[in-house]
Amino acid sequence: MKISKLNIIVFIGLIAITGVLTMQLVMLNQAYLFEKKELGEKIHFALQDVVDKIYRDNGNEPPAASPIKKVSEDYYVVNVDDVFEAPILEYYLQSEFEKVKLDIDYEYAVYNCASDEMVYGKYIQSAGKAETEKLKCENCFTKKEGLVYYFAVRFPQLRHSYISSLQQYWIYTGVLFLVLVIYVYSIFMLLKQKKYTELQKDFINNMTHEFKTPLSSILIASNYAVKQEEIERNPKLNKYLGIIIEQSNKLNQHIEKILNVARADSNLIGIDKKPFNITDTLQLVKENAELKYTSARININTDKLTYSTMGDQFHFYNIAYNIVENAVKYGCEFPEINITIEQKGRYLNLNFSDNGPGIPSQHIDYVFDRFYRVPRENKKEVEGFGIGLFYVKKICEMHGWKISIKNNEGQGLTITVSIPKANIL
Repeated sequence: MKISKLNIIVFIGLIAITGVLTMQLVMLNQAYLFEKKELGEKIHFALQDVVDKIYRDNGNEPPAASPIKKVSEDYYVVNVDDVFEAPILEYYLQSEFEKVKLDIDYEYAVYNCASDEMVYGKYIQSAGKAETEKLKCENCFTKKEGLVYYFAVRFPQLRHSYISSLQQYWIYTGVLFLVLVIYVYSIFMLLKQKKYTELQKDFINNMTHEFKTPLSSILIASNYAVKQEEIERNPKLNKYLGIIIEQSNKLNQHIEKILNVARADSNLIGIDKKPFNITDTLQLVKENAELKYTSARININTDKLTYSTMGDQFHFYNIAYNIVENAVKYGCEFPEINITIEQKGRYLNLNFSDNGPGIPSQHIDYVFDRFYRVPRENKKEVEGFGIGLFYVKKICEMHGWKISIKNNEGQGLTITVSIPKANIL
């Protein structure tokens, strides 16, 4: 399968977004582990300080080994191995947890050697929460064999605390997931549109080629018939054949335009760059346009007799003629077109200015789009497909030239073709 630029861009974009999303997930996991470790250390330090205070109250030295055993993620057993009172324990737990800023719910139980059972102490909520009884779990505390003076602490909301503390990371990850979904959806829509565009190109190519064969036969037969003596002696038949030939030639020109646009859009059109004289080519455009449109007046203004460049003279002629013909067709009753050649900065500008009505501002940005035609009110309908200026822009792009369009301050429109001075001979 042929790998196109679009496929490469899509693939690179997908890898980039997937890579960013993967990095975000890795960072989220690292933040989760860090938060888990930090909370674990806070709990351990607070419980250790509780044990130290109990030993200090009793006038004893704390043991060298750690008395704290982590049974599970949210369950700790503390072997005090010394006598203590439950109210004192509760006070120490609250004060030490506040000291390390451990703002989560917890509950505790104390082992009673007389009854050989764990005696539930109290469920203590973090600051700012309303009192509730439904989260208590008195049966969650189990005995530990071999221990006498010990207590257990449970944190029922510990796992939820991990997740809630990473809220900002979850938002960033969600946004990235949303971007990935939008990107994938956009790619599917783009590929779908590309498929429709290719089908449209194939249809236009097939349609125009199918039209050219019978049209060529009509032109050959009509040109042969018009020369026959019987036709020449019959003015009416001669007139009808003349109409057939004229309209067939016009239809043939339209088909050629569509074929040129299709070739240019598919990059199949050939650009044969050779030195040619810009001024002479524009003079030829002027003569042919004035011959076809007798009411038109075309002026060429230049500060130099000749300008030459490297390019395709045939397509340059078509560019200039298309612009001039549009100015005549969509202009006023007596159109006047001024073609000015001037050097400006790094470019040689060819300015085509007319005295027509111009183009409404809401449409001027779309005139170079394929098949786009500017709606015109109270004007005669002008034949065409809206492909002339699209062809003009495409040829300019293939030459590396620039093209722009703007309404004049007073009246009319100016189209500028800018040729880099590096291409001027």
